[in-house]
Amino acid sequence: MSRLLVLALAVSCCDGFAQQPAAPQSGQAPPARRVRPPAPTRDPHTPGYVKAKELPDGEVPSPKQNGNFIIGPTHPAAPEMSVKEGVPQGQVFEFTMESKDSKIYPGIAREPNTFARPDPDNPGKLLVNSYPAPYTRRVAVYVPRQYVPGTEAPFLVGADGPDRMLFTALDNLIAEKRIPVIIAISIGNGSGDAQGSQRGLEYDTMSGLYAQFVETEVLPLVEKKYNVKLTKDPEGRATMGCSSGGSAAMAMAWYRTDLYHRVLSYSGTFVYQQWPYNPETPHGAWDFHETLIPNSPRKPLRIWMHVSDRDNLNTRDNYHDWVLANENMAKVLAAKGYPYQFVFAKNAGHCDRTVKAQTLPLALEYVWQGYKGK
Repeated sequence: MSRLLVLALAVSCCDGFAQQPAAPQSGQAPPARRVRPPAPTRDPHTPGYVKAKELPDGEVPSPKQNGNFIIGPTHPAAPEMSVKEGVPQGQVFEFTMESKDSKIYPGIAREPNTFARPDPDNPGKLLVNSYPAPYTRRVAVYVPRQYVPGTEAPFLVGADGPDRMLFTALDNLIAEKRIPVIIAISIGNGSGDAQGSQRGLEYDTMSGLYAQFVETEVLPLVEKKYNVKLTKDPEGRATMGCSSGGSAAMAMAWYRTDLYHRVLSYSGTFVYQQWPYNPETPHGAWDFHETLIPNSPRKPLRIWMHVSDRDNLNTRDNYHDWVLANENMAKVLAAKGYPYQFVFAKNAGHCDRTVKAQTLPLALEYVWQGYKGK
């Protein structure tokens, strides 16, 4: 399907070639911002998309099944997403991290009221005005009641935390012995969004730098503060995120397979959001399905992915269709023989909370399939 190459309005997770509005003259009201039209509804049976099994409304696939599935149009919450009487509830601790204490991310922000713009010498590159800026990030640590202090534990690292929905699901799944007794570290981003922001730098950069930040600056604090011991075995380590957090989860495992083998992504931003420009991955996270996965030996990764029929679409170029990007991910993962499950949700939007409430227990159980521990 062809797409017009037009300039789109800058919006949070799909910023782009928008023009900065002209400054109002004295006494005039500021110009109204254009409202981005809602994303169109995409048909999961569109030619070129992966072949997928359509499930009866309200059902989700088995966590033991690989492949592609279509769910919806309604999304009832899974019973594991509610607090249940008699189920042991894990403890949740919170602390903050300051940019001044980071050797990896000292902090940036985009200049106020500016937008990313194409480089006139190379329209594939974006120019952004950023400046050093401090930040504070919140970190939440979930420790299940069943955890024995000081013993080695598998764990999950989540983006854009704290994530209360995740903690509730973990209580119930651990109690039912459907997943291991895992610790969850839910890490807030460093503020802002998209190109030129701290969050964009952390999540949309195609490298192992964010994984290194977590490994050297976050996990040691967690172990020290809460008397937990986090496994070094990559089979016992999972990553999770939504939108750019989803592509960050994939990057953590792809570039640091020595650290992570399990990935969970909602509405993953497998599109061209990377900034600064990197000639090794000229299309940012789009390169996951365009070149990296197809052209690399299969890695020991297990992946769960979701996308919605009304997920993000930015028509400024051919690299900003979230649905197509996730469909392409499923296609190349299948071709390489990866264990993966891909869920296409009808009647849903970007990072849709109703879909998460319906599928998170499934996703967690799928991602942790096959874990043996010690």
